[in-house]
Amino acid sequence: MRALVVTAVAAEADSVTTGLTPHPDAFGPDPRTLPGGYLINRRDLPGIAFDVLVGGVGPAAAAAAAATALALADYSLVVSAGIGGGFAPAAPLGSLVVADAIVAADLGAETPDGFLDVTELGFGHSVHLPPAELAARAAEATGALLAPVLSVSTVTGTAERAAVLAARHPMAGAEAMEGFGVAEAAAAHGLPVLEIRAVSNAVGPRDRAAWRIGDALTALADGFRVLGPVLANWGERHEHDHR
Repeated sequence: MRALVVTAVAAEADSVTTGLTPHPDAFGPDPRTLPGGYLINRRDLPGIAFDVLVGGVGPAAAAAAAATALALADYSLVVSAGIGGGFAPAAPLGSLVVADAIVAADLGAETPDGFLDVTELGFGHSVHLPPAELAARAAEATGALLAPVLSVSTVTGTAERAAVLAARHPMAGAEAMEGFGVAEAAAAHGLPVLEIRAVSNAVGPRDRAAWRIGDALTALADGFRVLGPVLANWGERHEHDHR
């Protein structure tokens, strides 16, 4: 089985590859550069190979990067991974959230009667659903909250905006920027998608002094240390579905 993991920035990719490196002194192949300048690292574990891609910030960049990689190799699973904001109190700083739904939370139109997403507008869909069994097993193995993860183009920075999103998506666990873009690319190739986020800050007023990026990156690495066998086991039973 081969899985593509898409991160936004190099620090997230480094955490993922650290988690996928079985021994601290082990070294994987040198990074490769894909068309478009995208850097990709490979890590091999029993039963599964991971390509970890630095795709850029935001849904459009993530979709473009993921689509590029998916056009160049055969994969069985696509994973969007990185840090993000957590909705308190369900997702505290340093915790993990695995998506049971990947939601385009600001893709749509504002109307006098409120926000309409693209599904309500009749222009497509605003939600991708990861395989329920895989998401549940990943959450259980990593100790993560299983909840919707919202994809936004503009990160929340006020209490008012946080309240709007929480009211619109009361079960949401986290907010990030890339998941829906990665999911769109995966869907175009008929592949299942998973999203995992490590919480670096609370969704709400922008307070950089309260951010815990280092703790979140450590949590992300710890999560991928246990995800490898979970994904390999799932792939053994389901890979034929996506050939």
